[in-house]
Amino acid sequence: QVQLVESGGGLVQAGGSLRLSCAASGRTSSSYVMGWFRQAPGKEREFVAATTWRGGNTYFAYYADSVKGRFTISRDNAKNTVNLQMNRLNPEDAAVYYCVADPLGGINFRVADEYDYWGQGTQVTVSS
Repeated sequence: QVQLVESGGGLVQAGGSLRLSCAASGRTSSSYVMGWFRQAPGKEREFVAATTWRGGNTYFAYYADSVKGRFTISRDNAKNTVNLQMNRLNPEDAAVYYCVADPLGGINFRVADEYDYWGQGTQVTVSS
């Protein structure tokens, strides 16, 4: 089992920045796919970003088109954390953000149902 705990959410003005962190514990591995989804009220969970292991110390990062160029995902395997730096936030980014992880490198990382492990979520509110 893997436990994921998010932190760093809060209220920010449009154009501002937030940094989300996710601490993983339990049976974690540097080879896990890790990422972030979000869910706004009345909407389905939406892929935000993911980082996948490609062997050795190589990781690839993937982003939803809506956040590309504004959000950056990073991971620190020594600390078992994955972070999401969010810049130039706008009201459409407001949602509950969830950290996700899965041991299978070949999953479709853009699909929520592919992930075995989810955090409880952290709220991000963006005021206009």
